[in-house]
Amino acid sequence: MRVMTIALAYDRDFAFNAICPYYTMFPLEFPMYQLGKHKEQSPTVYDPFCGRGTTIYAARKLGLRSYGLDTSPIATAIAQAKLASADLENVIALAGRLIAKTPRHVPKSSFFRRAFSKKTLSEICSLREGLLKQKKVTNESAILRAAALGCLHGPLPLRGGTASYFSNQMPRTFASKPDYSVKYWRARGLVPPQVSVVDVLTKKLERIADLNSESPSDIQNVKCLDARNAMSFNRIRGATVTVTSPPYYGMRTYVQDQWLRMWFLGGEEEIDYENANQLCHGGHDRFIEDLAKVWNNIGKRAQDEAHMYIRFGSIPSAKSDARKILRASLEAAGDWKLVSVRNAKTSSFGKRQADYMGGDSEPASEYDFHAVLN
Repeated sequence: MRVMTIALAYDRDFAFNAICPYYTMFPLEFPMYQLGKHKEQSPTVYDPFCGRGTTIYAARKLGLRSYGLDTSPIATAIAQAKLASADLENVIALAGRLIAKTPRHVPKSSFFRRAFSKKTLSEICSLREGLLKQKKVTNESAILRAAALGCLHGPLPLRGGTASYFSNQMPRTFASKPDYSVKYWRARGLVPPQVSVVDVLTKKLERIADLNSESPSDIQNVKCLDARNAMSFNRIRGATVTVTSPPYYGMRTYVQDQWLRMWFLGGEEEIDYENANQLCHGGHDRFIEDLAKVWNNIGKRAQDEAHMYIRFGSIPSAKSDARKILRASLEAAGDWKLVSVRNAKTSSFGKRQADYMGGDSEPASEYDFHAVLN
């Protein structure tokens, strides 16, 4: 059996997958390994909870066509970039043209004034408005948008280092709440860096070796749609291999934890606490029912002998059994036969937020499920 490692996260050949940090991602090794077992059959790959597009990117690296859905605009913006192909010079040129225009609106709240230097915030707003005005997402704008999301917030540079992010001290993977952030910066006397948005973007994109490599799929193969809805699957036919990781039961703050990136994509300057278009976390039965709808939708469009690989877990505070939930959802869907359940070993992702903000939490327990179409 192949030993799984996290080495790909530090390999420059796979730097594209890290264009924007995202705290709920599974390691690239998981889809690379599962898809690698089927590569000779040239499968069509699908991920109904695509997140930042790790499965989508793994399929690209293996030369396989793929499709992805997610209800989060942030997730789909990042995942679309994983299917884009463009020259670095063209992406940076687009950034320069958009930033050269004076923004119509610049936020004036205490958070924004302390999160970014005045010039940097103006450039961010020009870039934001320019991308929002585009009638159609292009390969260049998809990459630029994802890179900007990835640079929007993160740690301050170490002494003598060059900035990799636009913001004052913040986590890389999620945006801390405004009031907390302001108090944190005031208490420590932290000020935002004076950075050029183009310089920071260039630094990030120069690390990506395969930015202009050929992609087997179009960026429109990733859609911001709800996988519970059968209509979301209209463009997908003949899915052969699905590799996915649904939201864990009890994890319901994806959009709120990404509120600053949501603002960059056209959202409000304050946090929206609505949880529309998410799996129901109001009880195990409702959650299982929602998952079953997704598995059923995939089964109706999958080829014979289709495979589905699912990484799923539970967070300690939810007090739920991930194995029972996932088994029940497959049984309710009726189209899938569970082949195996394996312990994916203890995940560290459950501690990422706590580590950044000084909290204390237990990591999630995760399992890998393999099911085949009946």
